Amino acid sequence: MRLRALLDTDALGLRLLGGADELDRTVRGVMTTDLRDPSRYLAGGELVLTGLAWRRDAADSEPFVRILAAAGVAALAAGEAELGDIPDDLVESCARHRLPLFAVNESVAFATITEHVVRQVSGERAGDLAAVVDRHRRLMTSGPAGGGPDVVLDLLGSDLDLRAWVLSPAGRPVAGSSTAGPALPAAVCARLAGEHLAAARTGRRGPHRVNVDGLTYSLFPIRSSGRGAVNASRDVRETVLSDWLLAVEADAGDWPEERLDLLQGVTQLIAVERDRRDAARTVRRRLAQEVLELVQTGAAPAEIAARLRVAAPVLLPGLGTAPHWQVVVARVEWDGGTAGEIQGGPVAQALLEEILVDPAMSGPDPSDRIAVAHTGDEAIALVPLPALPAEADGAEPGLLADSLLAAVREPLSAGLADDGRLTLGVSAAVHSAEGLRGALEEARHARRVAAARPGRVCAAGHQELASHVLLLPFVPDDVRRAFTARLLDPLREYDRRHRAELIPTLEAFLDCDGSWTRCAARLHLHVNTLRYRVGRIEQLTGRDLSRLEDKLDFFLALRMS
Repeated sequence: MRLRALLDTDALGLRLLGGADELDRTVRGVMTTDLRDPSRYLAGGELVLTGLAWRRDAADSEPFVRILAAAGVAALAAGEAELGDIPDDLVESCARHRLPLFAVNESVAFATITEHVVRQVSGERAGDLAAVVDRHRRLMTSGPAGGGPDVVLDLLGSDLDLRAWVLSPAGRPVAGSSTAGPALPAAVCARLAGEHLAAARTGRRGPHRVNVDGLTYSLFPIRSSGRGAVNASRDVRETVLSDWLLAVEADAGDWPEERLDLLQGVTQLIAVERDRRDAARTVRRRLAQEVLELVQTGAAPAEIAARLRVAAPVLLPGLGTAPHWQVVVARVEWDGGTAGEIQGGPVAQALLEEILVDPAMSGPDPSDRIAVAHTGDEAIALVPLPALPAEADGAEPGLLADSLLAAVREPLSAGLADDGRLTLGVSAAVHSAEGLRGALEEARHARRVAAARPGRVCAAGHQELASHVLLLPFVPDDVRRAFTARLLDPLREYDRRHRAELIPTLEAFLDCDGSWTRCAARLHLHVNTLRYRVGRIEQLTGRDLSRLEDKLDFFLALRMS
């Protein structure tokens, strides 16, 4: 808005004392101050309101006005309630610095002026942004020329002073305004995504407000524009783990309806881009589906290899064929639903596509490497791995189960709530088509190991299939309890009565491979004291810790307890 518009508004009670030639200046905000030096709070373009409490004598006016002029404020409005007429020294200083000066009648509250300016400025900004967003919507819906969600977020930053980011349900940053400053820390992204998923599972309507580290964020869901009508009638559990969200660093609780409507329009605009990216994955999904069907139907290795040669350039552009492949299997299961009521396969597919997006992967767009198919309640990802450098010989290439879930466990657990589970298995890397069938079975076995563990989000890798860890989850509970009770209960009871620490001693002794000196050093004991404790363990259990069989029994009992 212009200064001239303020002067023409009779309800504001403003009287111009100087600066008639500057009334076309634009007002971008308003600030009330009685500080002698308010410069650190000024950004330029403000109408500054003051009650003149900073002025002790005539000499104070010049430095105060000089500070305002240097900060680029639009004008100064001085209240008459404190001193009556505005002092001449202030009028003269404003004239020297070409700073428009208004007098505010004592009957008019500064709050009235502030409310008017804020309403006018916000309305103009919202109207300008709405027009730009509408133009951008037409560009994006007619083709990729719009530039993606980053452009829209830049508009929020430049026109409404809103810092905003688009996040995936796993807390991965999808887009952010170039004016938003430093990227959001990963922990904050995970927290926001988790809070959004938890709120969505309860059925609460957005925006959801969250306070993180003293800052308030408003979270707006971004739902697929292409399937909105379908989503509305489906179980929320089928969609909550695949929808993006818009995180805005502001409290939307006191926003007017016009601004809320504007942000809803922004989410619809970003949803168009989401649908476009989803459609771009169709080719990769189809490739994964074709390879998977060939592997599961027992096709000849030569036929599988031919499909892999087609897939490699799509998934690893510019690298030709991929010397290594990995298989990742995921399953999402829900409690309390009848068979077939909730489709787990598409949900697991969407989650794998988010989890496997790793910015550290090669290529300008990490999503280029995602090829995920689904069959039944299971999703299967075919992951190509580029060749390892020569110096990495001996290193194991590929994805590790634990690292895949490290950053996403918190938000996904919130989305799964108390009735859902995500389990994931990762195969070893294979070098050819002949190895894919074994890799698929290996990933499925690893997923079953993960499923036997407690927790809402669990993963297991191929390394665990060559270990006792593979067997332990499948031992019946009553057998586990009987086996551990027979070996460990006498030691626990003795520890309870005598505080002898026999259980910790046994764990340390086995961890040190039965070495008396290393175990004694770890426990800070004399070797004779250690020998006494081990002798007591053998006496209470009737076992001999010098025998491999008895060591193994104790080892398994401790792992199953």
